[in-house]
Amino acid sequence: MSLSLSVSLAACGEAGDKKKRPTPEAGFIVVAPQAVPLATTLGGRTVAYATSEVRPQITGVIRARRFTEGGLVTKGQPLFEIDPSLYRASVDQAAAALMSAQANADAAAQRAERLRPLASMEAVSQQDYTDAAAQARQTRAAVAQARAQLETARINLRFTTVPTPISGRIGRALSTAGALVNANQVAPLAVIQQLDPIYVDVQQSSADLLALRRALASGGAQAGSTSVRLKLEDGSDYPLPGTIQFSEVMVNEGTGTVTLRARFPNPDGFLLPGMFVQATFDQSVNPAAFLIPQAAVQRDFGGEAFVYVVGPGNKALRRPVQTARVVGANWVVTGGLKRGDRVITQGTGNLKHGAPIRPVPASKPERVVARPAGKMGAGAGNGSGGGR
Repeated sequence: MSLSLSVSLAACGEAGDKKKRPTPEAGFIVVAPQAVPLATTLGGRTVAYATSEVRPQITGVIRARRFTEGGLVTKGQPLFEIDPSLYRASVDQAAAALMSAQANADAAAQRAERLRPLASMEAVSQQDYTDAAAQARQTRAAVAQARAQLETARINLRFTTVPTPISGRIGRALSTAGALVNANQVAPLAVIQQLDPIYVDVQQSSADLLALRRALASGGAQAGSTSVRLKLEDGSDYPLPGTIQFSEVMVNEGTGTVTLRARFPNPDGFLLPGMFVQATFDQSVNPAAFLIPQAAVQRDFGGEAFVYVVGPGNKALRRPVQTARVVGANWVVTGGLKRGDRVITQGTGNLKHGAPIRPVPASKPERVVARPAGKMGAGAGNGSGGGR
């Protein structure tokens, strides 16, 4: 009798264990390949769209400065005024020389004109007429030379006012009133930078660029968008997008990188030259990648990535995968999966390869069955009755 009691207890224990260990539920998603942009983030610095170092083209003493340091200037606006006294006198002198040359030319032309019929009648020698005609041509050349000298003097006089070559923001004045400047000096009078739009130069490894070109050539990737997003030094996002303009055609020997240039609108002058920024853009697009939630991707002791999929007979199967990068809350999986695979994303903590599971669509709300109110009342009534 004790033996049959032990068997009965063992059977009850096994039944209890089966009751305590139901088939685990696993939430899955059905995957399909899709075009996934592969974002690239590169560090770089802002560069002025245009820079002009203002230098004098004549020698003289600065008489006045005509701009506000640090302000905005427009093309053609006067910046400095150089004493024009000597250059104005040069213009007057050249104008007088032109008048003298013109008078000599008129006299020589009239003399040659009078000698021409006399030479044809042999009243004067042919040589006299030839000399008179040559003299007329020489005086005409002298007139042209004097006119060019007058134009040169006028240009030099115009250079006494130093204008703005480009529109932009000007820095501090590097020369003050009373300073002697010359046409061959190295130091500029001021520096102007055009900041709207503004460039951002970023550096990319030549090895990464080479791998990208191979992927594009083989069809494993497609060209991405030229739109660029910018993150500033304090971690905030610049609100206006930019565009990639071009990449350099040579590799920097010292750093092994290639420079890519992007252009950004800068209407408020918020970006200043020399700022360190991070540019993010979709340099390529993987046309057949899988986006898998990060919770579904696990790694073994060797660092290899794997996921569990729902296999035949509702069993969990371990599947190694190749991961490229993280995009938002998902891993970009480039290998190991195929269209229609049911990847387990929920309940992965206790899964084992080949273990039975009860697959349900991921994030399916659990069905809660409320206990009927009548039965609760009956139970309470029975309990009360028993108490009595």
